[in-house]
Amino acid sequence: MDKEKLILSIMKDLDCSREDAEEVAEMEIKAKGLRRYEKAEEQKPKKKREPKIDEEKVAIIDFVWGCMLNNTHIMELENINVKNPQKEITFKVGENEYSFTLTKHRPPKK
Repeated sequence: MDKEKLILSIMKDLDCSREDAEEVAEMEIKAKGLRRYEKAEEQKPKKKREPKIDEEKVAIIDFVWGCMLNNTHIMELENINVKNPQKEITFKVGENEYSFTLTKHRPPKK
């Protein structure tokens, strides 16, 4: 609807002067561009997400952990722990703490 038709419609519906109708029309036109941000009264329950287990990453972490355990005589490794079976191994050398973090990269785009 163009502005003139809107003004005439407002004048007819509200039985007001042209100036008042022009003001109301301007406000209506501006209000159409606004977004309404309203929050729902009840939020939807969120589903618990089960992380997928990457068997390849688990096997790699297990392999590195086994190598570290079997070779503690070469280097004095202490407190060798698998913090996350798909991601991280922590250990201690003397008074210093270290960790290995395994990262799987996405395949390159073609």
